[in-house]
Amino acid sequence: MHVCSAMKVAIPTWHGRVSPVFDVAKQLLVVVVEGGVEVSREDQGLDEMDLPRRAGRVAELGVDVLICGAISAPLECMLVSAGVRVVGHVCGPVKEVLEAFVTGQLTDTAFLMPGCCGRQRGARRRHRGGRCRPGTPGGTV
Repeated sequence: MHVCSAMKVAIPTWHGRVSPVFDVAKQLLVVVVEGGVEVSREDQGLDEMDLPRRAGRVAELGVDVLICGAISAPLECMLVSAGVRVVGHVCGPVKEVLEAFVTGQLTDTAFLMPGCCGRQRGARRRHRGGRCRPGTPGGTV
């Protein structure tokens, strides 16, 4: 998928790489991409440890897509419910991950977190009560 219209992409960072666990990440890189080109970027502190507040903070920043490593099911569901598309189980240098996303190459197994054993991203069929299913608007990829 090529990114054509403007969107905000957020990536939790740790030492220049995608943070391994979003639930406890302290830094968030927010990048505006338009027509496949980075227009702006800013680092945001992420001090909220309470999951609803963390999800609210990401939504408050106007994030369209969150690219992250591991993420708990409750937090993922909160983000999806807030209209944020979550692309999880991603690892690698932030620069390469962002470039792969913009060019539609993020599905490459080179960016799949170790231990995922080829598991399809977003393979959760459904969360409790049937809510927050992948494939719904803003759902998991």
